[in-house]
Amino acid sequence: MTLDRSTLFIDGAWAAPTGDDTIEVVSPHTEEVVARVPEGTPADIDAAVDAARRAFDSGPWLRMSPEERIEVVQSFSNLYAGKLGEMAELITTEMGSPTSFSNLAQSPAPWMMIESFINIAKAFPWEETRPGALGSDVIVRREPVGVVAAIPPWNVPQFTTISKIAPALLAGCTVVLKPAPETPLDSYLMAELLQEAGVPAGVVNIVAAGREVGEHLVAHPGVDKVAFTGSTAAGRKIASVCGEQLKRVSLELGGKSAAIVLDDADLATTMDGLRFTALMNSGQACVAQTRILASRAKYDEVVDALAQTVASMPVGDPGDPATEIGPMVARRQQERVEKYIALGQEEGARVVVGGNGMPDGLDRGWYVRPTVFADVDNSMRIAREEIFGPVLSVIAYDDVDDAVRIANDSDYGLAGTVWTADQEAGLDVARRVRAGTYGVNTYTMDFAAPFGGYKSSGIGREFGPEGLAQYTEYKAIYPTAPAM
Repeated sequence: MTLDRSTLFIDGAWAAPTGDDTIEVVSPHTEEVVARVPEGTPADIDAAVDAARRAFDSGPWLRMSPEERIEVVQSFSNLYAGKLGEMAELITTEMGSPTSFSNLAQSPAPWMMIESFINIAKAFPWEETRPGALGSDVIVRREPVGVVAAIPPWNVPQFTTISKIAPALLAGCTVVLKPAPETPLDSYLMAELLQEAGVPAGVVNIVAAGREVGEHLVAHPGVDKVAFTGSTAAGRKIASVCGEQLKRVSLELGGKSAAIVLDDADLATTMDGLRFTALMNSGQACVAQTRILASRAKYDEVVDALAQTVASMPVGDPGDPATEIGPMVARRQQERVEKYIALGQEEGARVVVGGNGMPDGLDRGWYVRPTVFADVDNSMRIAREEIFGPVLSVIAYDDVDDAVRIANDSDYGLAGTVWTADQEAGLDVARRVRAGTYGVNTYTMDFAAPFGGYKSSGIGREFGPEGLAQYTEYKAIYPTAPAM
């Protein structure tokens, strides 16, 4: 089966691109081209936005009842459920996510997200009547925000796409999706499912392209809202454009999350948890707990346990079910992570396991050695900057107050965990750390609850009723004149 594509998805049809350039999708494992797709141009974006604008301004989608939209999205969800294996395989092929993670999170989680948003939409207060302060009732409506520019990253492409597409559709919005150039293939499969589900023409349009074309989409006057997941640096630029245009925006950005290991924590249980939460998707995850905080009394014990855990994780072919750490998405990302490993040593941190160089047994692919640093100070760049790879820093703390201080001493505030035998002590820490999501002896995302970050980790929330509300505007209607 060839993975090449020659068209874009615009106005409900497969449309020829206006340019001749193509995006080569390269396997991070073999470094070989696995597919070619058209590279969208500004003219393609214009056509996609025009289609979305027409669909919103005069098409049927906005004018359907919430129940009618829910029915179409449910059809999409049912079709999606039948393609989970194919979707997971595509994502492993295009970005190197270990197949174990792809079949756990890259496709099942987006499907669960769709189902969750459907249930939320069924109970959502699309229109409510409340008593007014002047004596008469007031009708409060939630109406769709309009045309949405959805821009996901490459690390969890469907997860971050569906977190935008599902609530936007249920709210009655129309969408222009710009997949990352590293991971365009999954969006083609999604487009086929949307089409089969009966989503009207122009409601979802898909144009894969690079950064410059993405900037054209963000600034397009036909776009009412931008929903972006990606780097904090890119998020700042997008926020600036949206602020100048008074365009709605939601940003899910970077993280440098801390896992606090309290002295009473069971180390075996903690290491089982950190095996996933610290190194999920080969460390290419914004919520990864890459700062491990251990007390000075237990520091050496935690470092040794973490080193043994990381050293035991199989590195290699992402298509092998036994693999836990796969390649970086691109050569530039491999080089970025290696530079941080070298920087950590220059800063005085000690490599306990890993370090620069290809993992044993591998002579091709964009791999790095999973690395644990000890003797890390929280002021070091490896402790402050998002590396986005399998690199962990173990930082010592004096007491619980000091651990909370260190966890909060970050430009980011996306996620975090605390590991302890005392549930109440863990909840106390959770309430004190300034992060949008937090786990006690676990880390997860419940799609019924809001997800997002404090500080430089973003603006707004995804998931839950709060995530659906991001795609609506409030309107107050006064059905009668108030008594004066």
